[in-house]
Amino acid sequence: MNNKMIVQRRSLGHMVLAGAMLFSAAAAFVSPARAADETPDALVKRISTDVLDTIKSDKSIKSGDVNKIMLLVDSKIMPNVNFQRMTASAVGPAWRTATPEQQKKLQDEFKTLLVRTYAGALDQVSDQTVTVRPFRGSPDDADVLVRTEVKGRGDPVQLDYRLEKTPGQGAGWKVYNLNVLGVWLVDTYRTQFAQEINKSGIDGLISALAARNKGNSKG
Repeated sequence: MNNKMIVQRRSLGHMVLAGAMLFSAAAAFVSPARAADETPDALVKRISTDVLDTIKSDKSIKSGDVNKIMLLVDSKIMPNVNFQRMTASAVGPAWRTATPEQQKKLQDEFKTLLVRTYAGALDQVSDQTVTVRPFRGSPDDADVLVRTEVKGRGDPVQLDYRLEKTPGQGAGWKVYNLNVLGVWLVDTYRTQFAQEINKSGIDGLISALAARNKGNSKG
């Protein structure tokens, strides 16, 4: 699959902070009651600040320790992300015809791909800070856009989050897509995944992702 299955090196520099904020460090613990009441802009601000602080202070995360990053992703980041929706959107229409086992494999391999893609670039995180732009959503909204700006060395980076409101147990806001400098992460992978699916189907995509991840683990 080669470079078709990863973000181009030119884009990686722009997207590293986004990947880091979603997939590479621990957000502070929040009780279920507070999570249900937390506004989407407050959630994004809290996670962004906590994650940046964690990356800056933890040398093993900053150096790209994939095992430690993956452990933190599973325990702290995934509760704030609708990763099934994110994966389904990246896979596109073929997701609906995939078996539950195939869907689980796709989620696992996609998560690993994202973590490994961004882990090696965490040493770029230094003095960045996050500013949440004025939020224009209303209390009745169930799907919102939260705009932020990451400031540090160089030009500010636009980083926007799409979130949905989840009902019932575990209620609260969950991220399902993010935009870096005008490029939506899910859309980027949807184009790449579609090429593989058209060539060799869902199993072909799973195999290609697994091969990419195995190759990255040796790098």
